[in-house]
Amino acid sequence: MSIHLRALALLMMAATPALAGEGAIGVWLRDTGSSRVSIAPCGAALCGHIVWLRDKNGPSKMGERVFFDMIPSGPNAWSGKAFNPEDGQTYSGKMSVNGNALTTSGCVLGGLICKSVSWTRVQ
Repeated sequence: MSIHLRALALLMMAATPALAGEGAIGVWLRDTGSSRVSIAPCGAALCGHIVWLRDKNGPSKMGERVFFDMIPSGPNAWSGKAFNPEDGQTYSGKMSVNGNALTTSGCVLGGLICKSVSWTRVQ
């Protein structure tokens, strides 16, 4: 293998961790149409922040971080924390991507009780 090909192979292997969350990166619309979340890298993990709310009259939650410390847990899947701005609680969280569909869940009691939300990619 030539020196150039070796360098290219090393560069590609070094870039792989950075691309691990690429499928989830973007802006997602909640299934109820009530909010949009932007998921982007934050350090070595992924985080999601509220970037749009349909109800402008309620308490401001814009910019609030609702997913954080999301690290890869399988193909197109991440595990970390999910914050629910409605009850102010942080839960163990998971998210998975299938094409332009994102499913997030927050769980308590070691995963015995979970609530899932579906999202559609808008950007």
